Amino acid sequence: MGKKLYVGNLPFSATEHALTDTFGRYGTVQSVVIITDRNTGRSKGFGFVEMSTEAEAATAINKLNGTQYDGRAMNVNEAQPMVERQGRPTGSRSRY
Repeated sequence: MGKKLYVGNLPFSATEHALTDTFGRYGTVQSVVIITDRNTGRSKGFGFVEMSTEAEAATAINKLNGTQYDGRAMNVNEAQPMVERQGRPTGSRSRY
């Protein structure tokens, strides 16, 4: 099973293909997703890369965390499980 990495502080020009090439230098990339705004389709400046092994993921973290990507220092670390967020109850209205 692969190891998912969080990649932050990406330039808005970053593409999934370019990230695949960048991380592919350190092992087999299983998947790449850049998170986009659902209304505009514009990148939110972060994404996830899944490497095929934990060793490859560790190498990618060590080699890429803090490196420049189109003028921005990438943040690369192990992805954390998504935390479920509490929303406002349906039908509630602010009184203020």
